[in-house]
Amino acid sequence: MILQINFKSGMPIYLQLVDQIKTAAASGALRPGEALPSIRPLAEELRVNRNTVAKAYSELESLGVIETLPGRGCFLKENHSALRKEVRRKLLIEEIDQAIVQAHHLQVPRHEFLQLIHERMDVLDDKRRANEDHKKEV
Repeated sequence: MILQINFKSGMPIYLQLVDQIKTAAASGALRPGEALPSIRPLAEELRVNRNTVAKAYSELESLGVIETLPGRGCFLKENHSALRKEVRRKLLIEEIDQAIVQAHHLQVPRHEFLQLIHERMDVLDDKRRANEDHKKEV
């Protein structure tokens, strides 16, 4: 898992860490039971204050995403299915919002944009069916 900080984003650093770890957990890049980087080395690597990393981990623990095992470190909790759904939804909303803004800039009317979405979903469904049929033949 690679964490990156954008010091110019205006978003607090600890929240950037929280979001990136939640995303890694939701995407499967971080597996249940897997250890998170220790606070001190991560703070040094990111060039941030240790308290910033500790605050991010504390926030993640209060959200039920991670657990701290004394003397061992912080680990991704086993049960975070609600997180997966929440983070995936957030990521999808961001992508949809970008597509909507792009359609607006390209002056694509709403009905055409929605029709295009339906067409693309149909193409995806056709590809899935063809792939499933191919697997059955092999």
